[in-house]
Amino acid sequence: MQKTLILLGIAILAVGLLWPWLGKLPIGRLPGDIIIDRPHLKLYIPITTMIVVSLVVSFILWLIKK
Repeated sequence: MQKTLILLGIAILAVGLLWPWLGKLPIGRLPGDIIIDRPHLKLYIPITTMIVVSLVVSFILWLIKK
């Protein structure tokens, strides 16, 4: 459990440091993401983005387990 928490902390730190460059990637604006923008309502449902992120994380965890 300690190793997992340390790796998670390092990953969060890395994302935080790389955020200015990661924000420029087209992740989050993929076809299939639902955006509803009305005068008093802004709703964003990133369906496709979450599927892509899930696949990438699953693949990385599969590589680590192997």
